[in-house]
Amino acid sequence: MPVFAYRGLSADGRSVAGVVDAESARNARGKLRSQGIFPTELNEELAARTRPLREWLPSFSRRVPPAEVSLMSRQLATLLGAGVQLVDALGTLSEQSVRPALKRILSQVRERVREGSSLADALANHGATFSDLYVGMVRAGEAAGALEIVLNRLADYGEKQAEFIAKVQGALTYPIIMLCVGTAIMTFLVTYVVPQVATIFEQNHAALPLATQILISFSNFLIGYWILILLGLAAIAASIVVGLSTPRGRRFYDRGVLKMPYIGPTVIKVICARFARTLATLLSSGVQLLAALEAVKLVVNNRLLAEAIENSRVSIREGHGMAQTLGQSHLFPPLLVEMIRVGERSGELEPMLERVADSYEREVASALAQITTVLEPMMTLAMAAGIVFMMLAVLMPIFQLNQLMK
Repeated sequence: MPVFAYRGLSADGRSVAGVVDAESARNARGKLRSQGIFPTELNEELAARTRPLREWLPSFSRRVPPAEVSLMSRQLATLLGAGVQLVDALGTLSEQSVRPALKRILSQVRERVREGSSLADALANHGATFSDLYVGMVRAGEAAGALEIVLNRLADYGEKQAEFIAKVQGALTYPIIMLCVGTAIMTFLVTYVVPQVATIFEQNHAALPLATQILISFSNFLIGYWILILLGLAAIAASIVVGLSTPRGRRFYDRGVLKMPYIGPTVIKVICARFARTLATLLSSGVQLLAALEAVKLVVNNRLLAEAIENSRVSIREGHGMAQTLGQSHLFPPLLVEMIRVGERSGELEPMLERVADSYEREVASALAQITTVLEPMMTLAMAAGIVFMMLAVLMPIFQLNQLMK
């Protein structure tokens, strides 16, 4: 729906300004008059006018980064804590936002709240920006009259998740760059340099060493069948995507990941850290345990662990403890299960979950640092071995030609 920026006069003669969403300029003027505002200037915003063109752009260009959502949550909590009304606070955030997508979303949320909708219902219309977890916590905060506290916790949660993801990405960035650069260099040498050298050998009818024959054969294979190779790789990728889209394929993949040496335990720690952090945030915001587990299940991206959480919900509904069911699954680490058991007995489940999340996040950061430390020299040695092999395969026939010429 288009968004219009307006300036006008209120019923008491004060100058006002803001934004309103409406189907047309005429509808916008009618909506403003119904609110007691007499517009003197009404302009459709650039973000709304260019929306049809932006629909052709990739979807990520219209998304709001999680970091900005966390910042917006913190600012909204600050404004509410200062006594600013929710509608006015949303209007202030909309006006100061520099990202057109977030500006448009906040404008629409503000108008829906002005029309009588709750903040959670208004946010639920923008699922690409505000997750079900976010909307659920806001709904719980509105019901408990603690919206400011919930927004601050959402900001803390978002910042910690962003920091955790940044650590993971930072640890994996260098190995991925090395792999891509090394692959590009080797491909260039095999497909461009080696064929030129091979032509020289063929013109001299020289007997080639085995290493040179292997290298030339591999080069000819890549050059002659590169289309089939690309089609094969595309078919494999498509098969993997289709397989992961089925429940059976996803279970097979998730089970295989968890059984991988060293990687499996690290993945479990990553999931457990997110599970504990999210559950602690929900419980501290006043969300009931069963509803919190339902929401947490959505952020666990492993089907086996998600099923264990669902079984725990059923067990809790029947009167059993959460730790008992999670322990019976033999998927969650004993530390997490024991901390949950202690928290259930002492009535301090949220602090225990926070401690577990902190512990696992530190362990994951340490494990990733160790993996990076091992991968870097291994990848360097692999690249060096490939280059040395290519150099020997090329230089050995050259030395033989020199010997023959002498």
